[in-house]
Amino acid sequence: MPKPIVAIVGRPNVGKSTLFNRIIGERIAIVEDVPGITRDRLYRETEWMDKPFLLVDTGGITSNKNDPFNVKVYNQAQLAIEEADVIWFVVDAREGLHPLDQEIADILRKTQKPLILVGNKVDTYNPALASDFYPLGFGPPILVSAEHALNLGDLLDQTVAEFPVQQQEAEDAIGVALIGRPNTGKSSLLNALLGEERVIVSPLPGTTRDAIDTPVQYGGTNYILVDTAGIRRKARVEEAVEYYSVLRAIRAVERADVALVVLDATDFLAEQDKKVAGIAHEAGKAVIIVVNKWDLVEKDDRTAKAFTEKIRAELSFLEYAPVLFISAKTGQRVNKVLPEVFKVANEFTKRVPTRALNALLREALLRHQPPSHKGKQLKVYYATQVKVKPPTIQLWVNDPALMHFSFRRFLENQIRANFGFTGSPIHFLVRSRTKE
Repeated sequence: MPKPIVAIVGRPNVGKSTLFNRIIGERIAIVEDVPGITRDRLYRETEWMDKPFLLVDTGGITSNKNDPFNVKVYNQAQLAIEEADVIWFVVDAREGLHPLDQEIADILRKTQKPLILVGNKVDTYNPALASDFYPLGFGPPILVSAEHALNLGDLLDQTVAEFPVQQQEAEDAIGVALIGRPNTGKSSLLNALLGEERVIVSPLPGTTRDAIDTPVQYGGTNYILVDTAGIRRKARVEEAVEYYSVLRAIRAVERADVALVVLDATDFLAEQDKKVAGIAHEAGKAVIIVVNKWDLVEKDDRTAKAFTEKIRAELSFLEYAPVLFISAKTGQRVNKVLPEVFKVANEFTKRVPTRALNALLREALLRHQPPSHKGKQLKVYYATQVKVKPPTIQLWVNDPALMHFSFRRFLENQIRANFGFTGSPIHFLVRSRTKE
C-alpha cells in the first residue's frame, strides 16, 4: 500500500528545511538563512510509531508572481499540496503573523485536506506565541523548535492520527507497475496488453503524469496494471509537474508485486535507466526487464544475446530478472508479458519448507567453506524462510559480522539453483545465536 505523504509548506525562511532535516534525521536539505534556498521538492521516507510515511520539503511560497523562478517554486509547492495526505503549514512563531502567511492560508483552506499549523523557532516554550496565529482560522499552532527538537513528538503524534485509513488492494489481483524513463513506450505497452486505447499515447516525453490503475483479466488471473509517468533526470526536467511524477512512480512501485522496467532498444541503457531499475530493486519487488521497440533494431542471431549481456553487466543488481524483447507498437511478443508476470509473481510468493532449506544449507556448507576473519570462522546453524514478497531467509549464525557479501551471494545462488525464485529478489536476515 502507498505510504501517506506529508507536505511541508510555508513562506521562505520559516525553517521548513530545518524541520525536514530534523525529522528525517540527516542533513538532506540545504539550510541557509537566505529566503528561497530550497528550490525543488525533496522527499524521504521516515516513520513515527511504526507508521511509515513520505515527508516532502518544498520551496518557500512568495507573493512575487512576476519572477519565473518564484512561479516555478509556487507550482511545485502546489503539486506537493495536491499530492499530500497531510499538510504542515509552517509559520515563524518568533516573528509572528506575516501578511504572506494569510495569503498562503487562503490557498490551503481550499484543499479540504488535514492541515496542521506549525509555529517554528520557539527556542523557549511560550504558549502566548500561539495567539498571533488565530486569525488564520486553523486553530492554535503546535509550537516547535526544529533546531532544538522541541515538541516534535506532539507534532508527529497529531500527524499520524490524521493519516487516511489504508484500503487493502484486491487480494486476488497481481499489481504490475510499468516504470521507465520517458518515451520508452510504457503507455503503448499498456494499450497493447489491454488490446484497446485506454491511455493516451504521445511521442512527447512526460505525457503520462499520474499513475493510472487499470484492472485486467488474462488467463483466469486478475491483474492491476499501473502506468506511471516517465522518470527523468532532474537536470533535464523543464516543467515543475514532472518533478513530482517520480514520487508517483515510487508510490506505484510500492503498491505493485511486479515491476516492468521498460527500456528503449533504440536508446539503450542510459544512466537514468539504472536509476529507474534501482527503484524497483530497492523496494524489494519482483522485476521483469522489458526491452521495447525491438522492431526498430537491426538484428542477427546474436543481437538478443548481446543486449542481454549488456543488461547483465550494467544492471548486475537485477541478475535475477528475466528479459523480454517486445514491440508494443507491432504487438511482437506482447503476449509473453502477462504469462511472465504470472510466473514471476508466483516466485515472489513462493515458500520453501524449512527442512528442505536446511538440507540445502548443510550440503552447501560441505562444498564451500564459510569465511573466517582473524582466526574466527563463520558458523551457520539454521535457516528458515520468514517472509514472502520478497522471499526472506533468516539465518542463525555465531557472528553476523563474519557473513561476507560473497558468501551471502553463494548461498543465494544455491537457493536459486535449487528452488528458483526467478524474477524475485531474495533477502537475508542474519541473527546471532549460540549453538546449543
